[in-house]
Amino acid sequence: MQLLERLLLATRVVRWRLTWARRNLDYRPPGRLDARFVTAREAASRVPDGACCLSTGMAGNARCSTLLWAIREHFQAHGRPRGLTWIAVGGQGGRGRAPGTVEEVGLDGLVTRFISGHVETTRSMLALAEAGRLELHVMPQGEMCFALEAQADGHGDNVVLSRTGVGTVLDPRCGRGSPVTPQARDNFIDSDGEQLSFRLPRLEVAVIAAPWADAEGNIYLHDAATITEIHEAARAARANGGQVLVSVADVIPADPSRVSLPASMVDAIVVNPRQEQSILAPQRKAWRLFSPGGDGDDAAAIEKLRYINRFLRLTPVRGPVECALARLGAHVFAKTVQAPACVNIGVGYGEEVCRELYQSELRPALTFTTETGVLGGLPAPGIYFGAAVNPERMESSAWMFRHYLENLDATVLGFLEVDAAGNVNVSRRGPRLSNYVGPGGLPSITASARTCIFVGSFMQGAKWRVEQGRMVLEQAGEPKLVDTVSEVTFSGRQALADGKEVWYVTTVGAFRLTRGGLVLEMIMPGLDVERDIRPNCGVRFGLPPAGPIEAPSSVLTGVDYALTWGVGAGR
Repeated sequence: MQLLERLLLATRVVRWRLTWARRNLDYRPPGRLDARFVTAREAASRVPDGACCLSTGMAGNARCSTLLWAIREHFQAHGRPRGLTWIAVGGQGGRGRAPGTVEEVGLDGLVTRFISGHVETTRSMLALAEAGRLELHVMPQGEMCFALEAQADGHGDNVVLSRTGVGTVLDPRCGRGSPVTPQARDNFIDSDGEQLSFRLPRLEVAVIAAPWADAEGNIYLHDAATITEIHEAARAARANGGQVLVSVADVIPADPSRVSLPASMVDAIVVNPRQEQSILAPQRKAWRLFSPGGDGDDAAAIEKLRYINRFLRLTPVRGPVECALARLGAHVFAKTVQAPACVNIGVGYGEEVCRELYQSELRPALTFTTETGVLGGLPAPGIYFGAAVNPERMESSAWMFRHYLENLDATVLGFLEVDAAGNVNVSRRGPRLSNYVGPGGLPSITASARTCIFVGSFMQGAKWRVEQGRMVLEQAGEPKLVDTVSEVTFSGRQALADGKEVWYVTTVGAFRLTRGGLVLEMIMPGLDVERDIRPNCGVRFGLPPAGPIEAPSSVLTGVDYALTWGVGAGR
């Protein structure tokens, strides 16, 4: 990006930051409109006490801000609705900082039960849970979507059977099931033979953010950054005799060929002229880069999104060591995954590995996806996670998780801890509820993927440097490969039983999961197993008969780094 472009974008970020909480909950659009068009406050007054509600969207994409604000303010003014159960399939919080997220309804008495796949960003909910004022549940995102589908299709018991989560903290036979807080009144996960059964409370209020409506009340999803659970939530609420509340950015001319939700599926429509397609992107001036076809310059679009993340200090700055780790992850991917490949990309280092793959010669044979339903293109980074630059198509989350069941070749994800059995913890970051993360989509994704590649630093807080094509350990930190993980989010034993190939790519090299445990197959140039790795590793690991292969020097330096199927990076 040129300096002028950066300055203009920085100015835009600052202006957005100064006005991000601005709203008008009494706005009513002009003109002759269907009776479904109401103000945000009027829509909020329709939510009954004790209802089960669900909001759509993920991260900074398609936030239901105006409806969430209105429900919060109605509760503060009138003491109702009270005792709500709230469902958010993906992460929808603002880490206690950004307004207009699902955290708006995280008030004592307003929501008393929260069910989600990813809870780390919902600080208000975590605070209530830690204070004993809210019942917290987590479930795998794929099974949550399928449970919504079951309600939408009118299945009698609304139960979904799956092998997802077997042998993990989600399995009541060896873990706790869905409850995170003690003494929960329900457990939404149960055992059923060799499978687990998943269910959700009956959805009564769907809270949706969509781009457009026409004057007759039909809803349109073109120009959305993500679709997530919009279709399934609306159908489920309708099937259960509940309500569908939709926030849109504007009223557009009717186009029957593009209607996504017919007016008959909608109870109330709120127009929010300030509604965002995603962070910094007003829906009324939607960024084409998030739509199929893109805006013509994928590289510039990605640099724009990365700059915004860095400016907001919401994603870490990657130095030479972190870039080398991402290149090693891409090297392992190229050596182990066969073309063509459908790939799921996780947040964090998964995004960095994806960028290396996208820029490589492997790109034509790769289809990147995220669990929001976006297929193709390049997954967007940081606060834009869930969207993609120039996607090929956009579907619902449920569609994508079903697609994964038959078509997912590989996934690249992060980790918090790994143990000797190959178990991975991504859900618990420390002992306090306020630091809980949740499993997200990982259990559903890894259950479908043929190859699972976990990428993360070898030690927390360690200091490394890259010097003359060698990795150098300056100061040791806290091992992330530990004897026993704090919580099993991914079962190594189950993965082996299912015939999966599993790799753990770290700062020191790449470990492969075998029936005998972890084996260090690749080592970073400059490191010594006995000097640098074993003393700083909390698990016993094996070595190949001839010792670990040294990773190509190009992995460390980036010089002449090029990927080839079946080979990886050249020297």
